[in-house]
Amino acid sequence: MSRRCQITGKGVLTGNNVSHANNKSRRRFLPNLQEASLMSDILGAPVHMRVSTRGLRTIEHNGGLDSFLISTPNRKLPEEAQVVKRRVLRAQAKKQAAVGA
Repeated sequence: MSRRCQITGKGVLTGNNVSHANNKSRRRFLPNLQEASLMSDILGAPVHMRVSTRGLRTIEHNGGLDSFLISTPNRKLPEEAQVVKRRVLRAQAKKQAAVGA
């Protein structure tokens, strides 16, 4: 499983550990990923994702998973989030058709 956020796309960064003697050795900066069950109101079910803590805050700031995905353009979403977005849009269209009929 890759170390990449399924909402923001944040991944591993690299850099140097620098000692007091100015010796440099390579290191990795890992994103703070959490397994999260995000509730989708439109789907009516939880969606399990591996999300960074910043991604969780972004979702909460935008009013939940559904509104975040609908309001964010596809070019800014990773592939995993686009799959969930398509599911949400399909379910939303199905509900609209049922209400309109």
